[in-house]
Amino acid sequence: MQVTIRLFARLRDIAGTADLVRDVPEGATVDTAWQALATEFPAMAPHRASLSAAVNAEYAQFTRALADRDEVVFLPPVSGG
Repeated sequence: MQVTIRLFARLRDIAGTADLVRDVPEGATVDTAWQALATEFPAMAPHRASLSAAVNAEYAQFTRALADRDEVVFLPPVSGG
């Protein structure tokens, strides 16, 4: 099944794009998608501890199961003043 992955901030910089479409196996979770990204872009791996995730515009745990055509967003922490 395919999912669309949206990236922001440093993650977008690492990938060189904000949107990716990737195949994930049946039974995949948000963490499965993240692990695939971290394998494809190793510089992303250290960011895992500070990320939030959303699926189809709702915050989601990394254990959430994915369905075909879901949109997964990985959100880095917001900073600023």
